[in-house]
Amino acid sequence: MKVAFLVNDLQLSGGVGVVTQHAHRLSALPGWDVTRVLVREQEEHAWRGYEHLPHLHVRARADALEEHYDIAIATWWETAFTLFELRASRYAYFVQSLEDRFYDRDSSERLGAALTLDLPVSFITEAGWIARTLESLRPDAPCYLVRNGIDKSVFGPLESAPVRIDEPLRVLVEGSPSSWFKHVHDAIEAAGAMREPHHLTVVSGERAALGDAPADEILGPLSHSEMAAAYDASDVVLKLSSVEGMFGPPLEAFHRGAPCVVTPVTGHEEYVEHGWNGMLVGWDDPLGTARQLDLLARDRVLLQFLRTNALETARAWPSLEQSSMFMAAVLQAIAREDPPRPEGGSARMLADLRGGLEAYHRQLRERASYERRALRFERPLLRLRHSPPVRRILALRRFRLVRALAWPLRPLTRRARTLLKGGGS
Repeated sequence: MKVAFLVNDLQLSGGVGVVTQHAHRLSALPGWDVTRVLVREQEEHAWRGYEHLPHLHVRARADALEEHYDIAIATWWETAFTLFELRASRYAYFVQSLEDRFYDRDSSERLGAALTLDLPVSFITEAGWIARTLESLRPDAPCYLVRNGIDKSVFGPLESAPVRIDEPLRVLVEGSPSSWFKHVHDAIEAAGAMREPHHLTVVSGERAALGDAPADEILGPLSHSEMAAAYDASDVVLKLSSVEGMFGPPLEAFHRGAPCVVTPVTGHEEYVEHGWNGMLVGWDDPLGTARQLDLLARDRVLLQFLRTNALETARAWPSLEQSSMFMAAVLQAIAREDPPRPEGGSARMLADLRGGLEAYHRQLRERASYERRALRFERPLLRLRHSPPVRRILALRRFRLVRALAWPLRPLTRRARTLLKGGGS
């Protein structure tokens, strides 16, 4: 079985990590030849965080075009642009979230990500909610569920949850602060609003984006083993994401006896049960989240109850080896079956494209209307700013206060001049 996983890069991240682990374990099976194809040029291979994996087969896009694969698998919507350039008997798409949700409503990338779900491919996904959505959107295409496994050799569940009574509640916030849907700064704000004693640790590979975040400790980027140690030192993991596929950090923390406080984001229902192994909080509610954390800081019996049940959930979760065996079975099934007919998604793709174009033209009309209204407001200001009395007043050095008050008019008049010349956007 010759398989190609298409990836944008080799950086340490949740999605790339899942693909890397599957590729690593599938390549160890007899008769399997697994390659990761880089669809973008990259200066160097970033292996940090992937222990014992530098031997994995990686090929550049140009080299992969010369090969023939049994199955070629896109792993992110942008990699789908290269998918059909590769020669393969079957094509698949490993969907780890509905990727159009990662972009703003007016973003062109949002439409591109949505259109890739209309391709004539077999789908593989990691979460039940994604599988149900894909089956609804594409009843003509096969869809297989392969739950993400946990590396038990690194995060293997503890025998029992350690009891901590007298220490401040140790809260861990993990994520990318530059990703708007991770809401890392909101989580930091919520932890900072706690009334009870606490210790806040933030883990991120983008430390510069955190600025002067009020945290007791900032770590990152961390390898998997270092991340396990960070979970060991925590009482609870705080994640306030608004977009996820099947987010792994809380589940990894479960294996180290740390429950979670999370929003009811898609994917949480895979393993989080409110009041059993974690707590659910609302979006945009830092004070409500802080009160939940205060409750856990005061009620250590409840905290220990959640810790014990988090470990129980972790023990029942599949390992990486089990997950990759499911992936192997799915790929064998895809190789045996007839590929989806291209007509299946073509009508939907055209409908999605037409809807996207209509939305784009609607935005252009709204922008033109806004600029016309702005011009009606800014023209009088422009005339006032350049009228002889105002110009004489602003020219007098003793009218410094008037100059300060008039300063806010400058950007308005500058924009008005640009619009009058036709250079506005």
